Amino acid sequence: MLRKSSLPIIVIVSLFIIWEAASRIFTIPTWVLPAPTVILAEAINGWSNYQHHIFSTLSLTVSGFVLGAGVGLIIAIVLHLLPKIREALYPLLIMSQNIPIIVLAPLLVIWFGFGITPKLLIITLVCFFPVAVSMIDGLRHTNQDLVHYMKMAGATKKQIFTKLELPHALPQFFSGLKISATYSVMGAVISEWLGANKGIGVYMTLASSSFRTDRVFVAILFIMILCMVFFALIMLAEKICLKWQTNKGEK
Repeated sequence: MLRKSSLPIIVIVSLFIIWEAASRIFTIPTWVLPAPTVILAEAINGWSNYQHHIFSTLSLTVSGFVLGAGVGLIIAIVLHLLPKIREALYPLLIMSQNIPIIVLAPLLVIWFGFGITPKLLIITLVCFFPVAVSMIDGLRHTNQDLVHYMKMAGATKKQIFTKLELPHALPQFFSGLKISATYSVMGAVISEWLGANKGIGVYMTLASSSFRTDRVFVAILFIMILCMVFFALIMLAEKICLKWQTNKGEK
């Protein structure tokens, strides 16, 4: 029997085979829809043309993700420890996500120029919300029986937070990080569309304007790869940091 983990690979390979066959059978022009082999050839042969774009986007994505995740974590902790402020600001937190980034981005360029600041702000706005909301829910859903037990044992609010609430909110925190990791790449590409001189977003724009659809798909391919790599790294960090919960469950 095939392992369940191999099923997605089989589906993806099957889709690529169908795509390749359709491109050849119906002789679809390359500028309309290039075959997977054409895209792969361009990805290999054109590495020198876009490698600096990838490294630029990677650097921007990591910086924005770290900043956004940090802001989300701080907001979650502050709103959890100060319930009155949470009641006042939580609706604004939700409303901040109702503004399309693609609409807000030009305003950030007007206010902060074409430097790295508006780009980091865009990624931060994209990344902080999943982390903040997930962390707030994790902190609020701490087992109240354990909280009462620690209070009866004489624990302070600081001890309850650091030794009980924070550790038990880590699974939700990592869930938010995984969502933000994929969003961070998207935010970096959107920010590069606004006025950068290098990056995957710039490479994609240049390829699209010159009808090099194969290069557009190469850009999409590397965006997907970066998202999957970030997601996998956070899953690894989650597995390491939450190892105590696994060991607890085995006992």
